[in-house]
Amino acid sequence: MGIERDEQAKHLEELAAGAVEQAMKAGATDAEAVGREGDEFSVNVRMGEVETLKESGSRALGLRVYFGKRSASTSTSDLSADGLKTLVEGAVALAKVTEEDPCAGLAEAGEFGAVADDLHLYYDDVYSLEGKERIEWARRAEAAALAFDARITNSDGGSFEAATGRKVLVNSRGFRGHSRSSYAGVAAAPLAVDVNGAMQRDGWWSSARRIGDLESPESVGEEAARRALRKLGARRVKTQQAPVVFAPEVARSLIGAVFEAASGDAIWRGASFLAGKLGEQIAAPNLTIIDDHLMMLPTGVGGFGTSAFDGEGLPSQRTVVVENGVLKRYLLNTYTARKLGMVSTHNASRGLAGAPGVGFGNFYLEPGTLSPEEILKDIDAGLYVTGLMGFGVNAVTGDYSQGATGLWIEKGALTHAVEQVTIAGNLKEMLKEITAVGNDLVFRGAVAAPTIRIDGMTVAGE
Repeated sequence: MGIERDEQAKHLEELAAGAVEQAMKAGATDAEAVGREGDEFSVNVRMGEVETLKESGSRALGLRVYFGKRSASTSTSDLSADGLKTLVEGAVALAKVTEEDPCAGLAEAGEFGAVADDLHLYYDDVYSLEGKERIEWARRAEAAALAFDARITNSDGGSFEAATGRKVLVNSRGFRGHSRSSYAGVAAAPLAVDVNGAMQRDGWWSSARRIGDLESPESVGEEAARRALRKLGARRVKTQQAPVVFAPEVARSLIGAVFEAASGDAIWRGASFLAGKLGEQIAAPNLTIIDDHLMMLPTGVGGFGTSAFDGEGLPSQRTVVVENGVLKRYLLNTYTARKLGMVSTHNASRGLAGAPGVGFGNFYLEPGTLSPEEILKDIDAGLYVTGLMGFGVNAVTGDYSQGATGLWIEKGALTHAVEQVTIAGNLKEMLKEITAVGNDLVFRGAVAAPTIRIDGMTVAGE
């Protein structure tokens, strides 16, 4: 089914089209305007009392103009006639004094387009709850955590969020695109205390495009409590080489690091350990990594990274980045594709101002066949990581080092909690040493991964 525009979308699109028309009349050889508007609600409740409450709306327009190979961009939230006139004049004046860039310019006219199907990104029900009910959802999540166990004695709060957004993109080469999206989320962050008075904090959340797909506030609060409780009695372990198992909520950070390394921006600058590696085996054969801008979740709604078109107006698509461990594609927008003598993978990411960057859709590691329990069962001693902090990955060298918390594995079972350790390695080797991939892939955001096991990492503790 096609996507119908409402009156607000039409008005925002006409404002964008008007800015493009004014820029062309001012002598620009090309122009592109992006309009965004949205509203959001958020509340945080701590120990049953409202701590913060925010409700806001915004509407703004960004313009990028070209004079040959010179370009510049401006943005404004003043959408009056005078505001748009100032927007155009500012962009035109800046473009005339910038340096030429041989790779600058919009995509070719024949490349533009948007997916015609309804991708199920917007649902009215995110605002179906009255204000008091939204606050009550936050209270319910926190209350469930506090009631779960006597050792849960304090809280960083329960929260509820809802938001809707609309974007339009218009350019001088005939493209007009629009989309609308919605979001809702509920979370809890309790604190647990042990017999010695030591405290541990953890949390859990649920997010969705529609209220009906959210986990209940009670289940979110209870899971947050379980996660805080299992951290009690945490201690360091001796420095050693050991298998490291990444829980899904932290495994996704490793997959995100692959995106950064495969981004065209990093590749053409030579600032990635994946530069020059196309067609090579860069990971274990059990790894396939996908960037899918068209993905639908099992609930029948669009994924958190699903969209009809990218930030330059090219139709969304699915790209296999790594297949069976082999690097197949870099992720490119029009500019980085020209820099590398390749073609865009329709991965442009566009804000209101500035040139498009390279972004992802639903970026994920395909699941394997093993359950998390099966992955753990043959590990005599190792670390199950549930939290990460600190430096991360050097995209140039692949060096990896992060503070970690989690649970110690002994003879295939999770035993005591672990804290104040660092896990280290090099992503170039880590990707090849992934010996198991779980079957527990769940999308809680646009980047996702199942449980993964990496052998031979350094766990630095005592």
